[in-house]
Amino acid sequence: MSQAFVKEEDGQWLHDIAPTMPALLNYLSRENNGITIYEKSNHTDPLTGKEVFTMSNGLAYTIGPEGKWEMVD
Repeated sequence: MSQAFVKEEDGQWLHDIAPTMPALLNYLSRENNGITIYEKSNHTDPLTGKEVFTMSNGLAYTIGPEGKWEMVD
């Protein structure tokens, strides 16, 4: 089987991404077939005190207790 079709990024998961906004934007754009994803808004969750980022893909993300990105329900 040729390795020419296997990209290094194919094995990355959200929790593997550095806890920075540029890293999240880059990851989300790759996951959405190159469509640019941007931050629409952000707020602090009153229950957890964590900053929550709502993105143009309709999902919200925060940095969890382990210092890794996670989706917010």
